[in-house]
Amino acid sequence: MRLKISLLKEPKHQELVSCVGWTTAEELYSCSDDHQIVKWNLLTSETSQIVKLPDDIYPIDLHWFPKSLGVKKQTQAESFVLTSSDGKFHLISKLGRVEKSVEAHCGAVLAGRWNYEGTALVTVGEDGQIKIWSKTGMLRSTLAQQGTPVYSVAWGPDSEKVLYTAGKQLIIKPLQPNAKILQWKAHDGIILKVDWNSVNDLILSAGEDCKYKWSYALEKPNTGSIFNIAWSIDGTQIAGACGNGHVVFAHVVEQRWEWKNFQITLTKRRTMQVRNVLNDAVDLLEFRDRVIKASLNYAHLVVSTSLQCYVFSTKNWNTPLIFDLKEGTVSLILQAERHFLLVDGGGIYVYSYEGRFISSPKFPGMRTDILNAQTVSLSNDTIAIKDKADEKIIFLFEASAGKPLGDGKLLSHKNEILEIALDQKGLTNDRKIAFIDKNRDLYITSVKRFGKEEQIIKLGTMVHTLAWCDTCNILCGLQDTRFTVWYYPNTVYVDRDILPKTLYERDASEFSKNPHIVSFVGNQVTIRRADGSLVHISISPYPAILHEYVSSSKWEDAVRLCRFVKEQTMWACLAAMAVANRDMTTAEIAYAAIGEIDKVQYINSIKDLPSKESKMAHILMFSGNIQEAEIILLQAGLVYQAIQININLYNWERALELAVKYKTHVDTVLAYRQKFLETFGKQETNKRYLQYAEGLQIDWEKIKAKIEMEITKERERSSSSLSSKNMGLKH
Repeated sequence: MRLKISLLKEPKHQELVSCVGWTTAEELYSCSDDHQIVKWNLLTSETSQIVKLPDDIYPIDLHWFPKSLGVKKQTQAESFVLTSSDGKFHLISKLGRVEKSVEAHCGAVLAGRWNYEGTALVTVGEDGQIKIWSKTGMLRSTLAQQGTPVYSVAWGPDSEKVLYTAGKQLIIKPLQPNAKILQWKAHDGIILKVDWNSVNDLILSAGEDCKYKWSYALEKPNTGSIFNIAWSIDGTQIAGACGNGHVVFAHVVEQRWEWKNFQITLTKRRTMQVRNVLNDAVDLLEFRDRVIKASLNYAHLVVSTSLQCYVFSTKNWNTPLIFDLKEGTVSLILQAERHFLLVDGGGIYVYSYEGRFISSPKFPGMRTDILNAQTVSLSNDTIAIKDKADEKIIFLFEASAGKPLGDGKLLSHKNEILEIALDQKGLTNDRKIAFIDKNRDLYITSVKRFGKEEQIIKLGTMVHTLAWCDTCNILCGLQDTRFTVWYYPNTVYVDRDILPKTLYERDASEFSKNPHIVSFVGNQVTIRRADGSLVHISISPYPAILHEYVSSSKWEDAVRLCRFVKEQTMWACLAAMAVANRDMTTAEIAYAAIGEIDKVQYINSIKDLPSKESKMAHILMFSGNIQEAEIILLQAGLVYQAIQININLYNWERALELAVKYKTHVDTVLAYRQKFLETFGKQETNKRYLQYAEGLQIDWEKIKAKIEMEITKERERSSSSLSSKNMGLKH
């Protein structure tokens, strides 16, 4: 990726340009010490003078009033704040009329910024004061005061905090009184500029020590000092205010997208080059307008320009599907196997690869300007969006209708969530979401709630980034100094004991600090290091093949594959997969292969159970789903068996509760309870047990006879239902 620079032969300003600001992706305003405000139209390459300011106004900073979502025509949205060296800030309309001038600071007003809702303005000055104003220019409060000039200021993404400079320090101060202030040394010289990205929550600072950390592109145009820079709304162009009166423009080219054997490069603003590395075939894709965003995945390239969306199939680059966009500023494209998602200033939209509009999910307080690939996730059936107002909540929607999923329950976590990702394969009922919280713990849970509170289970700690494989439900993440792959994350719901045996780990120190997983395609993981370079990792192809066999119920092939590969991780994955799919014969083979003899014995005991309901209940118990096991037994009328599993697990309260409720085997429960207490040499203290034990004689012979009768009854009922089924087959 690099910047392609354009510069007029002659500057349009006579003095240094102090500030620039975009109104749209194609229109820019610039202010200069020559007191001129000039409008630039990038489509027609025309410039026009908007207004000449009074000679005593020397502009320093400019910021446009934010465009409110869903409000097309708003008077104040067509205005900007201009700070100047005379201690004032000026509210100026798009046509150049000065609506209001406000005495704000002693000395120059060095910066002014609207918050994201347009409800407040913050200014900082040479007098060291940070002031908050209403949108009409009325002073609300002096947020802070210090002895040195404050050169720059920025709002936090939630408009609840303000970031400002203090010499070599950066300070974050919340608007709430008495809230904790965060302060740290950021540079070795005075900090002159600061900004806070509302999308990825990163802070950028620039100071007199001339230090910077990694760069995508470095250009040195002949423009003198650059006093101010501004990115266009769509993030494809940048403008700089230059010391020699020029305004320099640059647009991003040579962005790259890769998927399997295809490599696509943006060579010009409206041209892409497609290279097939298998046969070195090259195709050129020409667009009518400037390319803003693109995504390449699932055998499709989706490109948004300033006016249209193009959908290409990797099988045919000549005839794209084209449809018009509601707004031209697409900020995010996400793809799933069956459809893709677009985010722009107006909303979230799901389209099929045939260009058919599918849905547009909405929720209260939705802000599309801050959504990114870490806070939105798409699968074939589900859309997940992290809430910005309450960062502990994830909204879940049906992709096909855009409605809240199921009974409309939200996914709520105890801590703030940083990153979310939906798995891509399998049935809707089995859909899982993985997320990282602010403690850098990785969790997984089911998307479908099924009317009960689904478990949110921790998978790992110190996880910085994650991604699901596009072809099967394998999860990878960078965990502290290790690259970890969870070959079968669903193991946590089946048999958590063997989860460590289903992992692949390797050292990740080569990726340096703060790496990010870009994609996980097939068995290839792409990681971007902090310096911008890409690193590719290949993992074993066998777990993906195992997933494929299991999803097709090819259990013999799965066992054969594990015997061929001879790896403990494969056998452990197969064991968990077999239990999850109730194939206990395969589970027995797999558990034996990893030396889990006690579990092999338990599986053997399940096989000997007299009815299918008992077998199912004990399989559920094997996975720790006690409540579900009990429900199955009670629904089948096997009350004694439901009581017995609670006795076996020492759930004494529940065992007695069931016996009393169904008026059966109260003496059995009391007998086992007495035996348990005698073993540990303890006296009964439970009031309910004391109440029911009063005057009751324990007769073990009688109890054993009753138990035997229950088992016989279950066996007879099972064989009679089997014979009636066979009769039905004969008829």
